[in-house]
Amino acid sequence: MGKLFKYTLRFVFFILIQVFILDKVRLHHLVTPYFYFVFILWLPFNINRNLLLFLAFLLGLTLDAFRHHPGFHAASCVLIAYLRPFLMNLMIPQKGAEMNYDEPSFKSMGGKSPYLLYLTLLIFIHNFWLYMLESWQFGNIGYFLLKSLLTTVISLCILLAIELILPRKQKFRTNTV
Repeated sequence: MGKLFKYTLRFVFFILIQVFILDKVRLHHLVTPYFYFVFILWLPFNINRNLLLFLAFLLGLTLDAFRHHPGFHAASCVLIAYLRPFLMNLMIPQKGAEMNYDEPSFKSMGGKSPYLLYLTLLIFIHNFWLYMLESWQFGNIGYFLLKSLLTTVISLCILLAIELILPRKQKFRTNTV
């Protein structure tokens, strides 16, 4: 399967799952499960930074088209897309996994801990920023931290369940230059 087709299919699939399934689920007034931004987290290591930001904006704007909060998801997606390369540089040794694998995963990031930290940080940042934009206030920081934390836990559980049920096939490239 071609890479462009694979990523286009992921983009559409994640948006449809979010809009038609997860947006209908209300676990509590504090928790809204989000999954669509995994598209950004699973993009290749070597993606052009401008393309990464554009795709993040497009993903968020597409979800915003189904919502009544125009621009909030786009802003949150662009923020995590902007922070993603910096976080990867901190977590992956230079000339490490990004040279041997295409995308972030348990295998490519050297184990469960770095990958879980990568996911947790970016998911939390996304959720916190989204909730702050939706409320337009910084008054009750405890409420936003709790709401962001609970949504992060639920979103992370969904993502890990998907990773276990439908593992992504990644090939180890031995002829890297």
